[in-house]
Amino acid sequence: MNVLAPARARLSVEIVHDLVCPWCFLGVRRLTRTLRRRPDLLFDLSWRPFLLNPDMPRAGMPRPDYVIRKFGGEDRARRLYASITEIGRVEGVQFRFDRIRRTPSSVDAHRLVRWAARFGRASETAEALFSAHFTDGLDIGDTEVLAAIGHAVGLDAAAARRHLAGDEGVDVIHADNLRAHRLGINGVPCFVIAGRHAIAGAQEPEVIERLLDVAAVEAADI
Repeated sequence: MNVLAPARARLSVEIVHDLVCPWCFLGVRRLTRTLRRRPDLLFDLSWRPFLLNPDMPRAGMPRPDYVIRKFGGEDRARRLYASITEIGRVEGVQFRFDRIRRTPSSVDAHRLVRWAARFGRASETAEALFSAHFTDGLDIGDTEVLAAIGHAVGLDAAAARRHLAGDEGVDVIHADNLRAHRLGINGVPCFVIAGRHAIAGAQEPEVIERLLDVAAVEAADI
């Protein structure tokens, strides 16, 4: 170890997201790519839930019904999804909206991420959930699907199933969603760096990196 080397600044990064939001999938990919470009910094990631569809039934709803309710019809949704799919291709994200048969409530998926954080697997779990929903078309509101995803990222599937069978953490998910709105966050993704710098949307890595630079300078002055 080089004792003369300057200590690396450590920055907290809150990822306010919803696991059924395609822009969040893109935004997180861009954030991850940016963080990897900064070996001079250390990052503590925390995943904060946001509910784009807070009134969604816990059992979810058929995709056609959701598309009509959300977009007014299939034509508008198809145009939007085509645009997102093209952007995703550039980022290495394979969106397959055609495979999604049911739009889930994301409450239990958020609960799984929160539970996975106890074992240091939150980021891997969130990435797996995004891929399961948007690439594989799986119902991430289904307990068995969630348990299988947990197992795939190294968690105990039976323990995940038991956790999801109860209501532990449901109130926390809704409280965090309310907290985000009270902080003025009305859309996701939103990244809060060092507790004071927020950037909304699936921003380009260069934009994220400029904010990291500002936060790093401030951390160095403390």
